[in-house]
Amino acid sequence: MPLPGHRLPSRWLVRPMVLAAAAFLLLLAATDALGLWYWYERQAASRGVEHSGQVIEALDLLRMHVAGLETEKRRYLLTREPTYLEPYGISDQSVRGEIQSLQTLVADDPLQSLRAAHLALIVASKLRPMNELLATANTSGMEAALTLLRGMDEIQSQIDQMLDVEGFQLTRWQVRLDALQRGTIWFVASAVGIAIIFAGAAFSLARIEVRRRRKATEENIRLYGDLERREAKIRRLVDSNIVGIMIPDLGGQILEANDAFLEMVGYSRDDLASGRMRWIDMTPAEWLPASEQAMLRMRTTGRCEPFEKEYIRKDGSRVPVLVGAAAFEEGRDEAVAFVLDLTERKQAEGRQRLLLDERKRAEYLTGQVFESSPDGVCIVGRDYRYQRVNPSHERNWGVPTEKIVGMHVAEVVGINVFEQTIKPQLDQCFAGEEVSYSEWFINSCGRRYLAITYSPMRPDANQVEAALVISRDLTEHVSAAEALRETQMELAHVNRVTTMGQLTASIAHEVNQPIAAMVTNADTALRWLGAEPPDPAKAQQALARIARDGLRAGEVIGRIRALIKKVPPRKDRLDINQTTLEVISLTRAELQRNGVSLKTELADLPLIQADRIQLQQVILNLIINAVQAMSDVSEGSRELWISTGTDASGQVLVAVRDSGPGLNRESLDRLFDAFYTTKTNGMGMGLSICRSIIEAQSGRVWATANLPQGAIFQFTLPPPGASAS
Repeated sequence: MPLPGHRLPSRWLVRPMVLAAAAFLLLLAATDALGLWYWYERQAASRGVEHSGQVIEALDLLRMHVAGLETEKRRYLLTREPTYLEPYGISDQSVRGEIQSLQTLVADDPLQSLRAAHLALIVASKLRPMNELLATANTSGMEAALTLLRGMDEIQSQIDQMLDVEGFQLTRWQVRLDALQRGTIWFVASAVGIAIIFAGAAFSLARIEVRRRRKATEENIRLYGDLERREAKIRRLVDSNIVGIMIPDLGGQILEANDAFLEMVGYSRDDLASGRMRWIDMTPAEWLPASEQAMLRMRTTGRCEPFEKEYIRKDGSRVPVLVGAAAFEEGRDEAVAFVLDLTERKQAEGRQRLLLDERKRAEYLTGQVFESSPDGVCIVGRDYRYQRVNPSHERNWGVPTEKIVGMHVAEVVGINVFEQTIKPQLDQCFAGEEVSYSEWFINSCGRRYLAITYSPMRPDANQVEAALVISRDLTEHVSAAEALRETQMELAHVNRVTTMGQLTASIAHEVNQPIAAMVTNADTALRWLGAEPPDPAKAQQALARIARDGLRAGEVIGRIRALIKKVPPRKDRLDINQTTLEVISLTRAELQRNGVSLKTELADLPLIQADRIQLQQVILNLIINAVQAMSDVSEGSRELWISTGTDASGQVLVAVRDSGPGLNRESLDRLFDAFYTTKTNGMGMGLSICRSIIEAQSGRVWATANLPQGAIFQFTLPPPGASAS
């Protein structure tokens, strides 16, 4: 394919161009010859005009000289005055000189040269007698002058003839010159016209050729653009190093390769340039037959189907590859091969095999776990029928494994239990949620407390196909927990009774006050009724005070009875400040007896949800502990501060501060542990019970040092509406 800008003219244009060039050259030669002839003729005509002009000018000058010579000599003959001689400065010699000049000018013209010679003879023949007449001028007189005049007339006549002839010659040359000038103009116009015609034809042909060449150039540009784009794509493919590309030959040599292939096999460009890279040497022995067969197929068909093999890297390791090749031209030994590194795929296949092995192992282990799990495990389909169960499920429900598979859940648990308890939970699981709940069930195995979890099973990751049901028998655990709660309640009751026993004097004082007031008011009423006259109004007031004190005594006894009475826990909405004041009223006498001054700071708080008796037990324990701690202090004041409020998180806070000896680090760390006490006669259960009560109310209890002395016991309770943690 010729390069753009070096294309030869098309064949159909060459012959017309050659003929046109030949015609143009022939016309140019004829034009040059004709132009040369015109130039030569014009030069000759110009010379003829110039020569005739010179001859006429010489004749005019000669005639003027002859006339002057004749005039001066004729006057001299007539007057004989010497002054008339040479008045014009003309002599015979000057006339003869003019004659010679004239003869020289007309030497090339035979006719004029003959006339000039004849004129020279006449002048010579006339001048000689004229000079003789001048010598005899005294005797000749008028007759000599007339003779001279006749001689001069003959000379003038000859000059006029020559002037006429030369004038005719001049006219003829001028006509010739004008004709040649008109011919030259016509010739130039014709030449210009022909040149224009040829130029137009050449321009038309040039335009045709330009259009053809432009079209050919555009086509070449398009073709070369396509070729460059294809080459760029191929070059990008090679340079992008997405896959390894090499050019091998059938002799086993690698002629060219891209960086991806070199990196794949661990060789450098120097190795490639030095010829040390041979695909035969890089192919393991077990892969050589397949490689050679592929090369033979490629030589026969021009390509070979992709096949797997291995290459030996420069460091001796092997790399698995996928090779596909195509020959550049059929029958040639060179080809282009595309090499894909299969290392990652082989590793992925290895990992896949490991995953399959792990999956089989996991399925085996899952089956073992399923069968040997202590929890009851079963799979329930969307039709509420058992698909698989383990032996533990048989123990929980008392139905043999081989029988339960395929049964409806309602047939095992009963229709009422299924509709009210199990079906709603299963439907929620089939909707895609994991459901957990605990419930008491009664079956052939007796009354059992089961914790059940339903997990959705999605084999295709779209719709829930079944539910995995895990049921754990918590009967013994729940029974033990209930026994523990009963024991804790009993222990708390014992703690309350013990604490109340410690407040016997205070309680007696608290009860004795309203009773003593009642006795006093009864005596007063009797006196007012026995008086003369009786005063019923005064007696009525005393009886009203008796009723009021009786109610007060009843409230005290009721509070004491509530603390001592063994009742199950019950949460009510209560005022923590009122609850605290009720406890303070029971301990006021004890505080006074031990010399403890009480200060309270009760904030305006909302009602909380808690067990009143248990909270009063906690507050009572904290107050009694503070009083007992301060009883060992012999110096300083004994002060007790009780405050309520809220902490930073909005929880209700109750704090009991004392000015006792305080707590050490070991005591703070173990203070709320069971059976830990700092008292010589203590059991170490009071604060442990307090912690259990507060934590059961979703609160927290702790102790810190009270600076400069004493301790602070605080507990928090969740505000109204807060969920228990």
